[in-house]
Amino acid sequence: MTALSSTDKPAAQSILEKIGAGNIVLLVLLALYPAVASGFFLTQIGAYSLILGMISLSLMLLAGYGGMVSLAQISVAGLAGYTVAIFGLNNSGVHGFGWPFWIVVPFATLIGAIASALIGVISNRTEGIYTIMITLAIATAFFYFTQQNYSLFNGFPGYTGIRAPEFWGVNWRDPMPFYYLCLGFSVIAYAAVLYGSRSTYGLTLQAVRDNPRRMRALGFNVTAHKVVAYFYAGIIAGLAGVLLVWFNGRISPGTINVGAAINVLIIAVIGGMRHPIGPFLGAVVVVLMQTFAIDIVGAERFNTLIGMFFLVIVFVSPDGLLGLWGRIKPHLAQESLRSGP
Repeated sequence: MTALSSTDKPAAQSILEKIGAGNIVLLVLLALYPAVASGFFLTQIGAYSLILGMISLSLMLLAGYGGMVSLAQISVAGLAGYTVAIFGLNNSGVHGFGWPFWIVVPFATLIGAIASALIGVISNRTEGIYTIMITLAIATAFFYFTQQNYSLFNGFPGYTGIRAPEFWGVNWRDPMPFYYLCLGFSVIAYAAVLYGSRSTYGLTLQAVRDNPRRMRALGFNVTAHKVVAYFYAGIIAGLAGVLLVWFNGRISPGTINVGAAINVLIIAVIGGMRHPIGPFLGAVVVVLMQTFAIDIVGAERFNTLIGMFFLVIVFVSPDGLLGLWGRIKPHLAQESLRSGP
């Protein structure tokens, strides 16, 4: 019995070390958040932050681990959302084939992942600012295409009346169930990216980011590694797109415009691109500012406020809020600060 307990104890410690005490505490706090939050804060702050965090997480995966800054992730999420509207149910009287959600959701996610991989194939021959520009061009072209195409995307009005499903006796569009639905998908996406970054593929992708020429000389297929990263990022963005269309109850070209594409980049940069938690942190900050700061500075000056905050973060800490915390943390851990006189 003693030997068994001593064997289980290191195993439990090993699991705890892999997950991280901070991640466990954060998950518990997020799980208890509905106990103290109203319906408005659950959906408009909590769920919306998690959705935007997932889209920004897909960008962080590409930029942080692969060195590929893509501004087309909102387009991938939007394509998945349009797929839900077209093949599911809507009130627009256009398409709405009525497929069940358990078919529509995986299908929409797969469509988003394939589209993201194709974007990776197109932008693979570019680097740095050229990758940003070509993915921005793709996002802009997709925005105008959805706005002008009525046969498939229903043009400017888009699709309305898109509802989250009801199953297991639960209406998943109610504030608390929808929050937990977004939290569940976010935890899965976060854990997948964190685990993937420590896997053989993740380490190889980071090596490709640092020195692609050397990795190619060692026999690695650099192009394939980048395209696969786009595919994985597309899965995350596609799932977020499904949640986004359920959150809004509609989807239109305004959901995927150029401003939305740039907002995803702003969220990722504000939070920090060195760790998967950064995009979620940035999403909370931006959503709070969008919700409350607009009443203080007005709608006309709100974008100026966001821009100023973004510039301050970039100048003070290029690694975002996580980088700022990384600078402050060593000073807080000094003995002189922790001990009394």
